[in-house]
Amino acid sequence: MASESGNRAQSSDMRPPKTAKDQAETDLDRELNDLPAELRWREWMRRIEAVLFASASPVPREDLARVVGQGASVELLIEDLAADLDGRSFEVTEVAGRWMLRTRPAYAPAIRTAADIDEQDLDLREYDVAVLAAIAYHQPITRDGLKDLFGKEISRDLIGRLHARGLIGSGPRSPRRGAPYTYVTTEQFLVAFDLESLQDLPDREQMEDAGVINWQA
Repeated sequence: MASESGNRAQSSDMRPPKTAKDQAETDLDRELNDLPAELRWREWMRRIEAVLFASASPVPREDLARVVGQGASVELLIEDLAADLDGRSFEVTEVAGRWMLRTRPAYAPAIRTAADIDEQDLDLREYDVAVLAAIAYHQPITRDGLKDLFGKEISRDLIGRLHARGLIGSGPRSPRRGAPYTYVTTEQFLVAFDLESLQDLPDREQMEDAGVINWQA
């Protein structure tokens, strides 16, 4: 019996330690049953607002659901938060099925005037933008695929710049010989260009006709 008890204790000690996130979730009173329904709902809204405010990237639904009551609708809470922020300088916006707080476009000139945001600029060359557009419209696409579009090799330095800014990532391997990597755009690409999804990309043919994008640039 003593040996069996010791084995159980040893087994218990081998459990993986709780992460800080797990511990915080355990300590958080999600249900707020001591509050009236209206105050409980408002507190859940404020929690979602705090999470979005503190996050540098869009937050998925499952993470927001961790801070509200079981069965509470994250979507309805966000709708009410968006309405509550009406008239403020920032808003809740959805990006790729996630949410974030973002300054309203009307205040962009004021921010550029008063704040030091030079480091946040994408600082892309015209040709970089053309290649990025090609990836966005043709993804997943390989370097050889880009070469076919532009009629010349696309340098690794250019691809590296787009990677460094978080605008593109590695996609699935191509079924072509050698299984080369493909490139795809990222969530940061959507954020940078104020898109909710790739479906919000402007019509490609219209962009080409207007000379905004030119694969032979």
